[in-house]
Amino acid sequence: MTSIQGAGQSGLSYLDQLKGMQEKKLQESQKATGQNELKQEDFLSLLTKQLAQQDPFKPVGNDQMIAQMASFATVDGISKMNEQFGSLNSAMTSNQALQASSLVGRDVLIPSSTSVKSAEGGMAGMVRLPEPLNNMMVRVENEQGQLLRTFDMGAKAPGEHRIEWDGKDESGNMLPEGRYTLKVAGLSGGESREFDVSTYANVNSVLLGNGSGSVMLNLAGFDSPFKLSDVLEVGQV
Repeated sequence: MTSIQGAGQSGLSYLDQLKGMQEKKLQESQKATGQNELKQEDFLSLLTKQLAQQDPFKPVGNDQMIAQMASFATVDGISKMNEQFGSLNSAMTSNQALQASSLVGRDVLIPSSTSVKSAEGGMAGMVRLPEPLNNMMVRVENEQGQLLRTFDMGAKAPGEHRIEWDGKDESGNMLPEGRYTLKVAGLSGGESREFDVSTYANVNSVLLGNGSGSVMLNLAGFDSPFKLSDVLEVGQV
């Protein structure tokens, strides 16, 4: 029969003896069932047996018993809370995927100056200016970095401004379908500066991230998906 010595009767404190018994119980449980954790019922059963076998002349103090019971309750509470968080995360991810499915076929604004134009259409984007510009110049380049078109959008105040390109080159010819880049520059403090541009892209499909729980969007013309959380704006239907 396994017994627990009263506090002070051996070199180990009651809590140390209790910990040793728990570890031994865990090892036996692993061999028998292959499980690697004890449940609260196991702890309570072990504690009951230990209390029944303690030295009646040197019983365990109430504060030690309460502390140990509180420890068991805390461990069990954390375990249940982790399970609940896991279920909540799955539910939120599923809800996000359901909401994101309504974006299929719509345009979203993404933090990329490169996007895709259709064969008969153009491209649109957005630029944020931290200061006013006397003349905001827009450059259109192809995938090779070749300049195809420039146009002046005039004076602009600080803030967000929409950019629209009709898809034509300097001669008015419609350019073929493909990936193009929009760049914005202007004079600021007597020096030419470039500003970050975001562009609109069409959503082809929605998928869940690989093990990350993130909702991802497959966009037309992009090999890699974008996170739903990276979308800056949803275009109008």
